[in-house]
Amino acid sequence: MSKEKQRREALQYHAEPQPGKIKIVPTKPYSTQRDLALAYSPGVAEPCLEIEKNKDDVYKYTAKGNIVAVISNGTAVLGLGNIGPEASKPVMEGKSLLFKIFADIDGIDIELDTEDVDKFVETVKTIAPTFGGINLEDIKAPEAFEIERRLKEELDIPVMHDDQHGTAIISAAALLNALEIANKKIEEVKIVVSGAGAAAVSCTRLYKAFGASAKNIVMLDSKGVIRSDRPNLSIEKLEFATDRKIDTLEEAMKDSDVFIGLSIANVVTPDMLLSMADTPIVFAMANPDPEIEYELACKTRKDIIMATGRSDHPNQVNNVLGFPFIFRGALDVRSTKINEEMKMAAVRALADLTRESVPEQVNIAYDTTRLTFGKDYIIPKPFDPRLITTIPPAVARAAMESGVAKAPIQDWDKYEEELYQRSGNDNKVVRLMHNRAKLNPKRIVFAEAELLDVLKAAQIVHDEGIAQPILLGHKETIEQLKKDLDFDAQVPIIDPRSDEFREMRTRYALKLWESRQRKGETRYSARVNMGKRNYFGAMMLQEGDADGMISGYSRSYPRVLRPVFEVLGRAKGVKNASTVNIMITARGPLFLADTSINIDPDAEQLAEIAQMTANVAKTFGFDPVVAMLSYANFGSSAHPHAQKVREAVRILHERNPELVVDGEIQTDFALSPELSNNNFPFSKISGKKVNTLIFPNLESANITYKLLKGLNNADSIGPIMVGLPRAAHIIQLGASVDEMVNMAAVAVIDAQEREKRRKARMGEE
Repeated sequence: MSKEKQRREALQYHAEPQPGKIKIVPTKPYSTQRDLALAYSPGVAEPCLEIEKNKDDVYKYTAKGNIVAVISNGTAVLGLGNIGPEASKPVMEGKSLLFKIFADIDGIDIELDTEDVDKFVETVKTIAPTFGGINLEDIKAPEAFEIERRLKEELDIPVMHDDQHGTAIISAAALLNALEIANKKIEEVKIVVSGAGAAAVSCTRLYKAFGASAKNIVMLDSKGVIRSDRPNLSIEKLEFATDRKIDTLEEAMKDSDVFIGLSIANVVTPDMLLSMADTPIVFAMANPDPEIEYELACKTRKDIIMATGRSDHPNQVNNVLGFPFIFRGALDVRSTKINEEMKMAAVRALADLTRESVPEQVNIAYDTTRLTFGKDYIIPKPFDPRLITTIPPAVARAAMESGVAKAPIQDWDKYEEELYQRSGNDNKVVRLMHNRAKLNPKRIVFAEAELLDVLKAAQIVHDEGIAQPILLGHKETIEQLKKDLDFDAQVPIIDPRSDEFREMRTRYALKLWESRQRKGETRYSARVNMGKRNYFGAMMLQEGDADGMISGYSRSYPRVLRPVFEVLGRAKGVKNASTVNIMITARGPLFLADTSINIDPDAEQLAEIAQMTANVAKTFGFDPVVAMLSYANFGSSAHPHAQKVREAVRILHERNPELVVDGEIQTDFALSPELSNNNFPFSKISGKKVNTLIFPNLESANITYKLLKGLNNADSIGPIMVGLPRAAHIIQLGASVDEMVNMAAVAVIDAQEREKRRKARMGEE
């Protein structure tokens, strides 16, 4: 993607459909006059009076306990420098967004128009009663040190400057693990720190807290090695000044064990790496370009243990692994501060988590057979769902043990369940899906590419590296639209009706006729059909000229389905194809089937649909808990409609005893673990969180998913076609650009899975 195009897209993202990235929404009913009277006058007086009597009741009656202020003066914004408070606001909004999506904390951004330390501190102290915690952000050194120090001393709520401590906590966890792999002791290793800003100082202090020796540390700033005999050193730099008579990074690197980069790109050379000790640990964390490129470093030293700040390499030191969860733990025990004990607890929890078995959901997200503790996995991945249930409890315990928790946790099991429910981790399906597709993008046919929205989707999947699009349609029309969209990438454009592709069309027509000559297909009809994009696209899959296909934006579902079925047929052993929609809901993802094909499936078909839908859930990293839905509960009706579902359950229990599935059951009982446990304790799904719903007919499934989508603003991924021999997927008529992008990612993942199974079969043979 060109820089200009990226610039336009970024500006559009922040401006539309409404400016900014966050908003405030009510958490209480407000539809009636009674609601409003309770929310404001006269009812609001009652909590006011209670808080007046006991100030701590503000946590009971208001949102204070879940609000963190993200505060900056814009003096050190990302790599942009001192750009001022207004210009820093998009970054602070972004930080607030991360607080919400990773830890369900309401972040409110506040930008202060002052560089005066006293004014900054006084302003924050004045507004502090509003907030449960303060996250300081993008404040230049040395003022950042003084501001944080004073606020921590003078406020009774947790305060943390994430630029300092976030990187320190994540990198310290990675360092502990890297040292274990290298079989080295932190007390003995020689550490070189390139950079002397807030993050570098905080990192080095934390390493010392874990045992690093001051005499073994060399820190450098833009002038070179910080030596004790250099005049006019700040307090922070003096703390890390060395007595060694060296001046350059090259000298410092010789025989060193660890390099910590928090400076600028490309300051480390291969020769410097070669001069380091055996099994060197190199954390090149300058962003976006590290102190030495990952590939170059690994090529130079085969024994290197490497981390960067980038997501496209192993071992990303990413602050999002820390700050949302640290504040979550601090808020949940109403900690008066974030102290060293809490930070060190977060480090240990992150380090320990890396050594545990990785959930299949994470392996799937990163397209890895199995992530295991080692030189390419020394820190958890940002998509790891265990972070929310691991880091906050560790931080909360440390707060309690160090005496700064005002509301200690009594029931840790209950707390862990609350964290899981509030975390939103189940709702990261789209991010997981896109990430997984990018790891091994496939050739995806866009059968309606001369339509603007379809081409927009193709452009996004190309620019994001999700897929390699193949565009079907009139070439001149597509080229003009590409020009309008500034889509300048060279991607295949195929017009099935053009002379340019006559040979391909003729070959495909012959293949179609040969496969369907006893099913009413003639040579003539086959030639005619191969001029139609859905037939042509499906044949590209059949012949291995593409890996996947999406279509259906401009035509009804049955019209697109027919050519796909005629060309591809069903997968081996499958009697009926079906479709699954993934609904992204507040309770987590729900897999719904069959939403598009089978009008009134019998018991055998329902059982097959359930099994295939459960496989889809597994593909996306979820353990399926399947409810076979009906208007009746476990034999309460003798009507054939209920009996059909009951029989499907019997078939599944007999053929797939390991599958967690039961019914017939009504939807409300299926979705409430408490209801099902109280009323049907004998059921396989009793007390479990159901994530897969199988409907008794097309009517109920289709209506339900569209109601969820229309009334609850639930995002829908699908319909995902299952039961075909190739990765063909038919989108809903008029699907949005985002929905098409998501379906392209689904098609890529589908193709990836088929490729894996094919290779596995070849290996067995």
